[in-house]
Amino acid sequence: MSESVWSGEQLDLDAYLERIGYAGDRAPTLETLRALQAAHVTAIGFENIDVLLGRPVALDVPSLQDKLVGAGRGGYCYEHNLLFAAALERLGFAVSGLGARIRMGEETIRPTTHALLKVRLDGADWITDTGFGGEALLAPLPLVEGYQERQGGWTFGLVRRDPEEPGGERTWVVRSLHPDGWFDLYSFGSEARYPADFAVVSHYMATHPRSPFVQRLVVQRPDHGLRRTLIGTELTLTGTDYARDVREVAAAELPRVLAEVFRITLTDADEKTLVGWYGH
Repeated sequence: MSESVWSGEQLDLDAYLERIGYAGDRAPTLETLRALQAAHVTAIGFENIDVLLGRPVALDVPSLQDKLVGAGRGGYCYEHNLLFAAALERLGFAVSGLGARIRMGEETIRPTTHALLKVRLDGADWITDTGFGGEALLAPLPLVEGYQERQGGWTFGLVRRDPEEPGGERTWVVRSLHPDGWFDLYSFGSEARYPADFAVVSHYMATHPRSPFVQRLVVQRPDHGLRRTLIGTELTLTGTDYARDVREVAAAELPRVLAEVFRITLTDADEKTLVGWYGH
């Protein structure tokens, strides 16, 4: 079999589906896509532990399988969405990549550092994203201007915005409804992105001293009704009413919190190194 765009033929699909706890229908339908995204996002945490420990982030499917599926680890957006793209491709979905600019409530034009996916279903386009972390979508959204949807107690929406540069195209913006109004999460255009594009940006995010991922621990796991976030040693649990429970985690507690709260398993050596990182 010749290699496909997303290398789905290299994926152990059964092992992946077992990892995310999915035992449903495998036909490439919207119902399957919705169930797969929710299962993936809630089962596999967002984390930057390898980056923090100075390791390269491998994005080939066998490496992603070994780490996120076999080793019980998580990853950041490129890892999540490349693994998810391989699974979708293997299941027969028409999937392509997109690049996004993080907004997080600001109008500043940031570089295109986030990866997401687009799926074509029955003549309509949907975005699907398993790698955004804290305020992650729990289900795909149709590319429809003004669309809004309640997902697991959270409300998301899509709007179009004027071009971010003269002569540019109008962009899509994914938004989340906060108590004080709509909050822009990220914006994206229509240009297709490929694994090679994600590899270049991933290298920057994993190695550049200004990248937020090389400076501190970032671990997140959204769910229906609860968002869990660990930034450095600050653990925050956020409910759908946006009430927050915040506490400091002692360095020695980090391995337990990662396992119990975020479902992330570390080797003994990595536990020791991570505790040492924050324990001095």
